Amino acid sequence: MPKKGNRKRLKYRAEDVTSHSVTVADFANSDPAIVKSGRVKKAVANAVQKEVKALCGLEASQVPAEDGLSILPENGQFGSSDELEDIENINGATIRKKKSKKQKGNSSAGTSGDDYPIDIWLVLASYIRPEDVVTFALICKKAWTVTCTAVFWMRLYKRHYQTSTYLPVRLLPECMYRLCSLRACVIRSLFHMYEPFCSRVAKNPSLPESTPNTLLNSKCLLFWCKKLETGSRPAPLWEFNFKFKKPPLKQKNHRHNGLQPPVEYKEVHYNPDQDCCLLQVTTFNFIFIPVVMGMTLTYMTINVSTDMRHHRVRLIFQDCPVLTGKKPRGEQGVQIVLDPVHSVHLLDWWHPKYPFSTMA
Repeated sequence: MPKKGNRKRLKYRAEDVTSHSVTVADFANSDPAIVKSGRVKKAVANAVQKEVKALCGLEASQVPAEDGLSILPENGQFGSSDELEDIENINGATIRKKKSKKQKGNSSAGTSGDDYPIDIWLVLASYIRPEDVVTFALICKKAWTVTCTAVFWMRLYKRHYQTSTYLPVRLLPECMYRLCSLRACVIRSLFHMYEPFCSRVAKNPSLPESTPNTLLNSKCLLFWCKKLETGSRPAPLWEFNFKFKKPPLKQKNHRHNGLQPPVEYKEVHYNPDQDCCLLQVTTFNFIFIPVVMGMTLTYMTINVSTDMRHHRVRLIFQDCPVLTGKKPRGEQGVQIVLDPVHSVHLLDWWHPKYPFSTMA
């Protein structure tokens, strides 16, 4: 194997390079040692600089020889034509330099698209299906602003309203003129009138398998129980209701809290039941339950009852949430055992059977 030091290098001299001898072949067939370094020889750079200045009508002595390297990139390659810009004209010859990343970003931002008035987005919103509202709001900020207006939600309500459908008093047309919680009321009414939403509620199981994990670290806001009179059974059933407030979702970027609706439409988006759900547990007998309002649900299980015919629900409430990955201790909180259980339902705030205040 020949030693690297014995490799013959091609020597250039500035006086040997003229305008007739500087060709593409001089760079394409140059010595591999020069190509590997990624830089052009200083003598060649000075010769090219002298030739360029001569073509521009300037003397090469006006520019230091060291500055000749600045017009050639270190890797020996020039950028594409769209990355270059004209900086000045010298005797009819144009010198171009490479655009910076900041300049490229500003130039592309000005030609990214057209800015349409909000009236056009309001007209397009009249043809949006209820299940596509989120997709429409993500198009641009003006489209999102349209979904915040009271006009958008009133048009959506009138488009799907049916006189033959039963609605609670608060969701009737004569009560929808109130701007307070208008968005929440329209969403609730769609689960009574809009067939795709109604079928979605009918297909969902009464108790999803993710219920124990969904309610973990949820705060109990309200609790009540009532007796259910059934004609087919000799003994009545008892329904225990737990209203929970789900914990907020953890965001990866804490500095970005999401867009907030405009101030003039803040009343339209007001929803006291946002992120709330109702846990309904129906038992065959009345069971005494201690006061757990204001406490946090840290543990929940649904097992088979002791008679192997029904379910058994176990709830543990504590004063503070439990860290992820740690199991709560039963002796540190309040434990509730409901057994035997007839049925268990988990209702979100938009569910037709979810009880909400008519004053909202």
